[in-house]
Amino acid sequence: MTDRHPDPPPEPRPDAPPPGSDPDPLRGSRTSGVWLAVIALAVVLVLLVVFIAQNTQDVHVSFLGWDGQAPLAVTLLVAAVSGIVLTGIAGSLRIFQLRRRVRRTRRG
Repeated sequence: MTDRHPDPPPEPRPDAPPPGSDPDPLRGSRTSGVWLAVIALAVVLVLLVVFIAQNTQDVHVSFLGWDGQAPLAVTLLVAAVSGIVLTGIAGSLRIFQLRRRVRRTRRG
């Protein structure tokens, strides 16, 4: 019996992708993500225009002592945007809180 040593594995080429990486040239990128966001926002904008066009009747609005008449679509959009802004503020405060906690933890 002869004692054979297995050949060492070949060294990776410098231009080869690292092991486990996806060599797919059609993978997603920031540009494709932005493009999808633009398309999604365009669809939302079209739906918003249709919503406004179909809800033009005036409604009576009362809020904290304010009284008045406003188109239904405007009233609902103001309420929705107000909710989005409040949610964004709450989410931003939470993100700020978590980042501050991570910074303190990293310092020691």
